[in-house]
Amino acid sequence: MHGAIRELVRAALGWAFPAGCLVCDAPEGADPLRHGLCPACFDAITTDAHASCPLCAQTVGPHANTADGCSECRSQSFAFDRAFRLGEYDGPLRDAVLRLKHWNGEGLADLLGRAFAECSGSDLRAAGFDVVAPIPLHWGRRLSRGYNQSEAVARELAAGIGVPFARVLRRVRYTPQQLQPSREARRANVKGAFLVRTGASVAGNAVLLVDDVMTTGSTLHEAARVLKTAGAARVAVAVLARRK
Repeated sequence: MHGAIRELVRAALGWAFPAGCLVCDAPEGADPLRHGLCPACFDAITTDAHASCPLCAQTVGPHANTADGCSECRSQSFAFDRAFRLGEYDGPLRDAVLRLKHWNGEGLADLLGRAFAECSGSDLRAAGFDVVAPIPLHWGRRLSRGYNQSEAVARELAAGIGVPFARVLRRVRYTPQQLQPSREARRANVKGAFLVRTGASVAGNAVLLVDDVMTTGSTLHEAARVLKTAGAARVAVAVLARRK
């Protein structure tokens, strides 16, 4: 029901105001917008120009051996088993992610989730997930932003690949932004920040965790650790963008 209402509101706004790219604001030209993006932004956002590590989604060289991870993650211990990304945190994709941080970014987050499913759906379906779950925001941050961008992306991604969406985690501790200089400090910052929601069961399930950006992977590692402790069989992560 809520999804139908959102679509009606979006359609009404589209009638009242001329359509434009949600990333670069270019007016709709001869080529129609695709997922709310002009052709140039759509191509830039959905074309990953670089190879990436399948374990941590970091950019790697074209001939890198990533069978056991890359130089970024080989010496690290992550609780998640695999990582998917839409692309590198750069150019129009970076611009799009930054726009998600504002109260009016939910429509763009929905559309990016759909684009992610369109581009990576076959790989995600082949991986065989039982549930798609977002990284939760603390209630204070969600209140100030008006929505959780990771939840919006995850909801549309789940629908696109035909896997149930569920909020299986809750954030029980407010954490400052991850601006600490070291990976160890970042992991300490999010330690104990998540719990499995009361009534949610992940035992034996393969869970796809969704977030907007991954930098060191500390937040996703902690969330995956909590899910594994609760009995999840596998945890993979999917992010819109991976920072270098």
